[in-house]
Amino acid sequence: MSKDNKKDKSIHELQESQIPYTPDESIYVRRTHKDKLFRFIFRDKRKLLQLYNAINGTSYEDVEGLIINTLENVIYLGYKNDISFLLDWALCLMEHQSTWNPNIPLRGMLYFARLYRNYIETMDLNLYGTKQIELPFPQFVVFYNGTTEKPERQVLCLSDAFRKPDNLSGELASPALECRAVILNINYGKNQRLMEKCKPLLDYSRFIYYIRENISKGHSPQKAVELAVDRCLEENILVDVLKEHRKEVVSMFLDEYDDELFTKRMYENIAKESAEAGRKAGMEAGQKAINTLATCLLDDKRQDELMRSFTDSALQKKLLREYHLLED
Repeated sequence: MSKDNKKDKSIHELQESQIPYTPDESIYVRRTHKDKLFRFIFRDKRKLLQLYNAINGTSYEDVEGLIINTLENVIYLGYKNDISFLLDWALCLMEHQSTWNPNIPLRGMLYFARLYRNYIETMDLNLYGTKQIELPFPQFVVFYNGTTEKPERQVLCLSDAFRKPDNLSGELASPALECRAVILNINYGKNQRLMEKCKPLLDYSRFIYYIRENISKGHSPQKAVELAVDRCLEENILVDVLKEHRKEVVSMFLDEYDDELFTKRMYENIAKESAEAGRKAGMEAGQKAINTLATCLLDDKRQDELMRSFTDSALQKKLLREYHLLED
C-alpha cells in the first residue's frame, strides 16, 4: 500500500485492521499496575458496547467494530483504571474513580494527547500537509462511586484550572486548551435511568453497595466481599464474572479497599500535620506580638498597663489593637 493510500485509510478500515496501539516508551510513568474491578468487568466488549450505548443513547450492535486502545502501563495518576476504545468516529476514554479528584481533566488531556499521537502514527497522517486531517471525536466519561456525596452528573473542565493573567483581551483571552470530563455518579440508587439501560453497570453498583453494607455491619472486608458475592450469585448479579473469577474479584476488591484506606489515612495525617503546623505558627506569631507589645509599652513608659495586661486579656487585646499588632 502506498503512503498516499495509507493517508486516506478511513476509521472503518482501521477497525478492520485491528492495528495495535504502541505507546511511546518515553512517557511511561509506572510499569506495573493492579487491575481494578470496574475495568475487569468491562473488558468484555459486549458489556462495554452496552455501556457506551447507554451513556450516548446509541444502538450499536457490532462488537467487532469496537477497538480497545487503552495505553497499557501508562499511568499518570494511581493504579490502572481506565478503558479507552474507538467506535465508529468516537474516541472514548472511560475512567472509574472511588476517590474524588478535581484534576481528572488534566489527566484526560495528557492521555488523549498520547491516544491521538498513536492514531496519527498508525494512520500515517501528515501533520504538515495542506489538507486538514480528520480525527475521531473525543469523549471522556468518569464513573464515580466514592463515599463523598456528589451530584448524579457533573462536568469538570480543564480550563477551570488555568490561572488567567491580568489584562488579557480579545481572542487570546480564551484558553488554547480544553478537556471536559463528564462525571457520572454510579453509587447504588443514583442515575437510575442509566442503570436501567446497562445491567452490568447496575450489577456492579449493587455489588459494591452490598459490600459496603456488610462492612457497616461490622464484617471484615474479606468477609464482607465474600457475603456480597454469595448474595449476588443468589440474585443473578454479575453471575458470569463472580462464578468463574470469584477469587480474582475478591482479591481485586481487597486491593482497592486497602488503597482507599491508605489514601484516606494519608490525607488525614496531612490534615493533622497541617493543623498542628498552623497551631504552632499561630502560637509563635502570638508570642511575637506579645513581645513586641511589651517593648512598645516599656518604650512609652506604660509599665503599669503592661503588668495588668498579663492578667487582663481584654486589656491585652485592646493594647494589641492600639499598636496594630492584632487585626479587628
